[in-house]
Amino acid sequence: MSVQTAPTQRRVNGPSALYARNARSVMLRGWRATASTNWLVMVSGFFEPIFYLLSMGIGLGALVGDVEGPGGTEIPYAAFIAPALLAVAAMNGAVYDSTWNVFFKIKFSKIYEGMLSTSLGPFDIALGEISLALIRGALYAFGFMVVMQVLGLNLSWWALLAFPAVLLIASGFASFGMAVTSYMKTFQHMDWINFILMPMFLFSATFFPLSVYPQSVQYVIQVLPLWHGVELVRGLTTGAVELGMLWHVLYFAVMSLVGIVFTTRRLRALFLD
Repeated sequence: MSVQTAPTQRRVNGPSALYARNARSVMLRGWRATASTNWLVMVSGFFEPIFYLLSMGIGLGALVGDVEGPGGTEIPYAAFIAPALLAVAAMNGAVYDSTWNVFFKIKFSKIYEGMLSTSLGPFDIALGEISLALIRGALYAFGFMVVMQVLGLNLSWWALLAFPAVLLIASGFASFGMAVTSYMKTFQHMDWINFILMPMFLFSATFFPLSVYPQSVQYVIQVLPLWHGVELVRGLTTGAVELGMLWHVLYFAVMSLVGIVFTTRRLRALFLD
């Protein structure tokens, strides 16, 4: 006579239930899926900031001429908006991969449930997905930096540090984007992300100096994460480096930490508790 045994349940308590030190497998799985099915969408996102640079920076810039840059120096308008678009490129790559991609996996493909039935924990998934979004943001930013160099828009050797800076920016947006997405329930909720991103893109001193806005509006803009990214990258590419820029670095470091902690807790609440 056969004896039936109850199915074993995965232990969900303790640090080992949160992190199996295998986030790389989550990242590689996502990368292979993107390379095989979504590569065209990924490539198309690379050209958006370049089109803005060519139309606004080169086209409109011929009419605008030089503008006041960081530190009060006069720089070409294209050199003013190019670092801002570099920060936008990092943001877009990170956000798109950590929002719509994650939303589909949570609500439809149920991939995370399958992952958590193995030894993988919520922190593995959070770290792997955020790393995947970080790679996409880094690819967009690297390609855009090459375009900036070809057009002569990197005005200082400090621009070499702009790439690590955009990695930090992408990390902040990726981790926070995934945390927010974990609370979304419908496609209509996902539209809120674009509703927030577009005004932030237009008003974070991307195309105009912060000083053109009323003082009350300036306070609001200075809270936005993209403004911190724009100021950080613009200071590096123009050579206007000062100690106060560390505040922008700290902003994104905290943003990344908060995002990954909330994402891990949310995934555990959704699939394990």
